[in-house]
Amino acid sequence: MSLTNTPDITVNGKTISAAMIDAEVQYHPAESRRQAMVKAAETLIIGELVTQKAMEKGIPLNPKSDAIEQNSQLIDSLLASEVCVPEATTEECERYYSANKGTFKTAPLIEASHILIASDPKDLEHRAESHALAVNLIHKLQGGESTFGELAKQFSSCPSKDVDGSLGQLSYGQTVREFERQVFAASEGLMPQPVETRYGYHVVLVARKVDGKPLSFDMVSEKIKQYLNDKVHRKALSQYLHRLVSEADIQGFKFEFDDSMLMQ
Repeated sequence: MSLTNTPDITVNGKTISAAMIDAEVQYHPAESRRQAMVKAAETLIIGELVTQKAMEKGIPLNPKSDAIEQNSQLIDSLLASEVCVPEATTEECERYYSANKGTFKTAPLIEASHILIASDPKDLEHRAESHALAVNLIHKLQGGESTFGELAKQFSSCPSKDVDGSLGQLSYGQTVREFERQVFAASEGLMPQPVETRYGYHVVLVARKVDGKPLSFDMVSEKIKQYLNDKVHRKALSQYLHRLVSEADIQGFKFEFDDSMLMQ
């Protein structure tokens, strides 16, 4: 996708000025201003094509809506009137469930305790000292020299030190991702290596793990149907917008269509 040297773009004779593109750029963060301008131009072109097609079909515009909301409403109306978008059948949902049973489970739970050796990630020297201390504490625990609660009270920077480092029962989303990614993958018992997070190094004891339990088809059928319907809708939308672009007379812009434009 690229802009030519022509300052303005025309879409079926309707001008999209350089000033309009400049005003739109702020809504399209990108690695360079040129990329942002391309995204802005694409959005304005799509918006103009949708508006033109809606007027051709006699679909009323809503003057109270902003541009994004109006484009979304017009596209929905156009798809409803011009494209047959099938809905997922029960059989299709069942096939998807059978092929992806492993993903349909309740959230796993763990009971864990930790000792946080806090350190600033920007202070590399302190970070190294924290790592060395965490490793040393693991060795003490492995050798039976101290209990987890004793070391938590002495060394942990987390308020949980007052309850022997206990974090209680945890599910996904309750701790920072770098912590849960490693801890949920660990086996029960003392983790043999410190867990590094933005806060420092954690000595972690996984007291208990409860794996997620399978969910029946009836429990997830509506979510599966919604997912499959959304997938079909996105494909139909992509094809429809591609058709509008390919049939249009667009001057001043080379349009290379891809699905990323649907996210704008």
